Amino acid sequence: MLPEALNPLNRSIADVVLIVDDVPDNLSVLHDALDESGYTVLVATNGEAAIQRAAQALPDIVLLDAVMPGIDGFEVARRLKARPDTAHIPIVFMTGLTDTEHVVQAFQAGGVDYVTKPIRAKEVLARMAVHVQGARQARQARNALDAFGHATLVVRAADGKIVWKTPLARDLLMQHFDGGELDAAVLAWVRDELARRAVAGATPGEPLTLARQKRRLILALHEQTGDDEWLIVMRESSDQAVIDALGAAFKLTTREAEVLYWLAKGKTNRDIGDILGSSPATVKKQLERVYVKLGVETRTAAASVAMSRLRPAGQG
Repeated sequence: MLPEALNPLNRSIADVVLIVDDVPDNLSVLHDALDESGYTVLVATNGEAAIQRAAQALPDIVLLDAVMPGIDGFEVARRLKARPDTAHIPIVFMTGLTDTEHVVQAFQAGGVDYVTKPIRAKEVLARMAVHVQGARQARQARNALDAFGHATLVVRAADGKIVWKTPLARDLLMQHFDGGELDAAVLAWVRDELARRAVAGATPGEPLTLARQKRRLILALHEQTGDDEWLIVMRESSDQAVIDALGAAFKLTTREAEVLYWLAKGKTNRDIGDILGSSPATVKKQLERVYVKLGVETRTAAASVAMSRLRPAGQG
């Protein structure tokens, strides 16, 4: 039989629970009760082990002791919620601290519920059931998106944090953003789009297009998935085929075709310089050569000629 760390967890048979507590008696009581109820049970006896175990196994729910030596439960929760791969996991705190400030601290750290010590197994099971069901539905949705190869992620609108993402979305973000995180432009776009939708009768705005050299990452805001969480669908579009077509049609160099392409997309000389890694002055000189080859005198006329070439190919 494979060791537990290497044995793949079959969630079609049982939901997976991670119990984190430094007291063996508490672990024993909960482990037996959960095992008898059909859960697959994992355990950790300290904060470091809890974070590592959660990242490895991605349990459906975490039962987390608030007070432990070393990294306490509040910090464990904060770290799990800060990681895109574990942020979606519901956390139920187990604590003997019942003062209002401690309860508030538990929720601020990312907990969805709490139970007080001494632990009563039936109460824990009852509280878990609702959260596990929600986690199961969310997991099924993620799996369906993964299976169809969609680059999707869920973002919390308040702070732009990624709650979860599909593997394809993770790969695209790592290619386009440092550390795979959304940048301030995306957060601002989400907030602007939500403000637009809050207006009665308003229609969704345009997708956000982020240009990186010859590649574009296009993000579209879709439906709400939680109180403050929204689904974003991403796709990557390469400009190279269109740029090659422009170059061939008008006998332009590769750089001239790139400049004309972005001009047709409504970009300023400074924008084009940022995209292509050159100065606005260099872009201006390249545009002057493009005007000569196209037989036009203005950027508006050049854009019009380029657009006439793009439209038949379904571009615009």
